[in-house]
Amino acid sequence: MDERIFARETLRRVYPARDFRPLWISDAGLSEQGEAFVRWLATGPTEQGLRAAHYHLDAIESLENDRIGALVDMELALSDAFLIIGSHFLAGRLNPETLDAEWIANRRHRDLAPVLEQVGAGANAGALLEDLLPDHAEYYQLANRLVDLRKIRDNGGWPTIDAGPTLRHGDASPRVAQLSRRLELAGDLDGPPRDTFDAELATAVERFQFRHGLDNDGVVGRATLAALNVPVQDRINQVIVNLERWRWLPETLGERYVLINIAGFRLDVIEQGQPVLTKRVVVGRPYRRTPVFSDTIRYLVLNPSWEVPSSIAIQDKLPLIKQNPGYLQDQGYQLLQGWGSDERRIDPATVDWARVSARAFPYRLRQPPGPTNALGQVKFMFPNKFSVYLHDTPARNLFGETARAFSSGCIRVEQPLDVAELLLRDNANWSRVALDGAIASGREQNVTLARPMPVHLLYWTAWIDRDGGLQFRDDIYGRDVPVLRELRENPPS
Repeated sequence: MDERIFARETLRRVYPARDFRPLWISDAGLSEQGEAFVRWLATGPTEQGLRAAHYHLDAIESLENDRIGALVDMELALSDAFLIIGSHFLAGRLNPETLDAEWIANRRHRDLAPVLEQVGAGANAGALLEDLLPDHAEYYQLANRLVDLRKIRDNGGWPTIDAGPTLRHGDASPRVAQLSRRLELAGDLDGPPRDTFDAELATAVERFQFRHGLDNDGVVGRATLAALNVPVQDRINQVIVNLERWRWLPETLGERYVLINIAGFRLDVIEQGQPVLTKRVVVGRPYRRTPVFSDTIRYLVLNPSWEVPSSIAIQDKLPLIKQNPGYLQDQGYQLLQGWGSDERRIDPATVDWARVSARAFPYRLRQPPGPTNALGQVKFMFPNKFSVYLHDTPARNLFGETARAFSSGCIRVEQPLDVAELLLRDNANWSRVALDGAIASGREQNVTLARPMPVHLLYWTAWIDRDGGLQFRDDIYGRDVPVLRELRENPPS
């Protein structure tokens, strides 16, 4: 067999332990177990967004047609396919940390040798492998939608809506008929096709807009038309990429946790599998991307001061100071030199800013608590190597935007005191009244959580919402592209 075997180390443990008795073959050829696994292999990986051809399928089928002298090769190919699929179902086909330096995964691990040995005891190989998939209902719902989208594609896809003026309630044209058919195929519209933009069609447009993170006004303008005309294969690719991301997650996210969907600009607090609080968030700009990782919120800072990171001070603030020497005073910043007992305040008016360069910036910037402080009234701390956290913001108008990638990497939270109140629920004497009083004092104060809260910063561009709707979002950071590209390549050894 001219085919690379990947799981050599595990195979060297499995076969000696069973005295080299085969798992898949008999003297007559493939056993019943082997035949069932070959049938499963043709579709099982594909249903999870993977490629059956990456798991020796072509070689196995050719060996079936050339049984003489091929039984040992068949045995090894099937066992290797089982182990590699198992590892990919369990922990993902790719390692995200090799694709993106701003992505830290907490993948599941398990010794697959005992799982393979269960085949020898008569267990169904496909069922054993499917048991390794993420134990999350949302994963299986997303995989089911992959099947639906592929059926649409195989039947010719959905129609493209011709370019033209905005479509709205009351319009009648061939373009409305195209819109009607498009929304029917996506499941947003029930009933017969129509060429008049009636109230039912407007409601279907709103439903589509909600599922795609658009302003749901029921009007087909430029942004909605562009989303409607995304080819079905592109949506299939998004689902495939996000199924892979599910496989990078740990066994459980926790009984209660904070989940940030960066691409969806959304925060959810989840308890016992159900969202109990949802807020909009602002995330990093494409050139200051918010990283992906999991951690634990351990304490809050009320009325926080902001020690401006040197990169932001140099890249963002220095040009503003050079344009307007009064900028620091206007925004309430302190100009400092030194640390600790050596720290001293500098009067910005005494600095010749024309001579200060990015290469030699000898100062620190600090913004004390106050109405202009960039962190607002509260920040949520989970110390990490990226120096990223959640916080309030005085720029609350940004939460009214549909796409909210405006920060320098940290996550700004809409109505953050609601989140703080929930996280302080297990802290004695920290009612909402007490929280509001502490904020009103203007005094900076750390509050350790009696019950630390896991937080997961994730990046979903396709997911299933609480009502079973298939949501899509733009890939604001271009993170989907390398994942899809690598999924199409042959597995590494």
